[in-house]
Amino acid sequence: MRKKVGKKKMLVNPNHKLVMTIVKKGRAKNVVKATKKAGAEGGTVLLGKGVGIHENKRFLGIPVEYEKEIVLSLVQNHLITQVVEAIQNEVRIEEPGKGLGLVIDLKMVLGICHLPTEEPSVAQKEDIISMPKQEMEYDLIVSIVNKGDSSKVVDASKRAGAEGGTIISGRGTGIHEQAKFLNIQIEPEKEIVLTLIDRKQTNTVLQAILEEAKLNKPGNGIAFVLDVDRTVGINHILNKKVNDESGN
Repeated sequence: MRKKVGKKKMLVNPNHKLVMTIVKKGRAKNVVKATKKAGAEGGTVLLGKGVGIHENKRFLGIPVEYEKEIVLSLVQNHLITQVVEAIQNEVRIEEPGKGLGLVIDLKMVLGICHLPTEEPSVAQKEDIISMPKQEMEYDLIVSIVNKGDSSKVVDASKRAGAEGGTIISGRGTGIHEQAKFLNIQIEPEKEIVLTLIDRKQTNTVLQAILEEAKLNKPGNGIAFVLDVDRTVGINHILNKKVNDESGN
C-alpha cells in the first residue's frame, strides 16, 4: 500500500519589514555593522548610481553620476525603531547629502525558517506602534527597463515632480524577449530605477514614466509601486512644505 505524502507546509514569516538604505559608495559596511549591532541579522549590498538634490550634477561642465550602495536589511517588526536609529547615528543620514533610508512593509517572507513565526509580544507591539508618524506619505516607484533607458525614467520623473532616482544594474528575460545567439538564449541587461515620491504625486510621475519610457509597448519594461512606512534623510522636503504653507 502506497503511503500518502502530505503537502509540505510553506514556511511564511510575515513579521518583518524591509529597511532599504541608500548611501555613497564605501558607507554600506558601516550601515550593515550598525544594523547587525541593533538586532538585524545582516544585509545585502547592491551597487548603483544616482544624483540627489544636494549633489553637484556637473564638474567642469561634464555630467556627474555618483556611485551609490544600496543596503537591503530584513528586520523583525519590533526591532525597526532601534535599527533605524542605529543607521541614523552611524551614517548621520538625516544630514543633507548623506543618503536616504526607507522602511517598506512586507506581506510575506520566505527562507527565514530559523526565525520565530509567532506573533510578537505585547511589549514588542507597543514598540511597533510607537514609531513616529510622518507628516508626509511616500511611495517607492520601481521601474525595470532595458539598459540605456534609465535616463528616460529619471528625466521624466523629475519633470513630473520627483527629485531624482537611484539606478541599479541587472538582467532578466521577459515573455516578449526571446533573443538568441548561436541558439543560446541571451538575457538582456536591465536597469532598475528607484524613485521616492510624495504619495500625492505618484500617479503623475507614473504616467510620465509610462509615456517617456514607452512602457505600454511590449518588451520596454515594467513599473510598480511599493508603500513606504517611514523615511529618513529627506528633511529638506518637509522644510520646503512648511515654508510653502506658511507663505515664506
